[in-house]
Amino acid sequence: MIKSTLKLVAAIVLFASCNQYEKAPSGMPYKITHGSGNEKLLVQGDYVKLNIEYKLKSKDSVLSSTYGVIPVYFPIDTARLGKYTFTEVIMKCRKGDKVEFSLSVDSLVKMGALQINDIFKASDLVMGKAEIINVFNNVALVDADYKKEQGIEKNKEIDAIAAYLAKNKITAVKSPEGVFVVVKEAGDANNKVDSGKVASVFYKGSTLKGVVFDSNLTAKDSVLKPLDVKVGTGAVISGWDIGLKYFAKGGKGSLYIPAMLAYGPQANGAIKAYENLAFDIEIKDVTLAPKEIPAPKK
Repeated sequence: MIKSTLKLVAAIVLFASCNQYEKAPSGMPYKITHGSGNEKLLVQGDYVKLNIEYKLKSKDSVLSSTYGVIPVYFPIDTARLGKYTFTEVIMKCRKGDKVEFSLSVDSLVKMGALQINDIFKASDLVMGKAEIINVFNNVALVDADYKKEQGIEKNKEIDAIAAYLAKNKITAVKSPEGVFVVVKEAGDANNKVDSGKVASVFYKGSTLKGVVFDSNLTAKDSVLKPLDVKVGTGAVISGWDIGLKYFAKGGKGSLYIPAMLAYGPQANGAIKAYENLAFDIEIKDVTLAPKEIPAPKK
């Protein structure tokens, strides 16, 4: 009986010690849960691939997360490891490890990292977790892996748009790149949109949930002004450069664009990270781009 009790106490102590948070030099509480334990510790010059998530403790709401989308990649540089962030203790980690940590909103405010507002309240905590998926020893491997992840994400977005169109009984043509185009009126076949030309476009942009985030269909000074786009130059999102070429002067229709051909991981106003977009467009005019005047020789 005594031996059984001692074993139970030892097990409880071991379990508690495994779940205790330590404190980083900055005072940040953290806990590392090790993976297989067979991997080497991270060293200077490694490149890390990881998922990371931040949540507000008071609301249990996700502030940002890479889980389910493209992970984060960054080089290990011991001279630039952060303070009061998980990278402060990353040199204690290996591939497969998970770091859980908490950040005081009050401390982040004192550091100038954020401000008290409707989201971040005094005395609240930001709860974070970072999971190391892989470790690379050269940038070529990182680039190859990142391109693979981009392809996976883009295909997922294309599938989501296809499902949306099917559900709403919308017939569209899919470009080789993955933009879905609905041509209601093709326009003047003798004056098509193409690379190097300027397309004057009226548009309304919205998310697939119907939230309108931009439009030039509202008159300014009682005059509607189209947006002039020099096609194929990267002046607009890739989805526009691709989709506009399905139209000509006078053409009307819609573009359904995967996030990776729009703003990708970058949130932009009402547009969330990795959000697929829809645009209703009308091509007011198509003209030749003015010739660029070469810079004078020095």
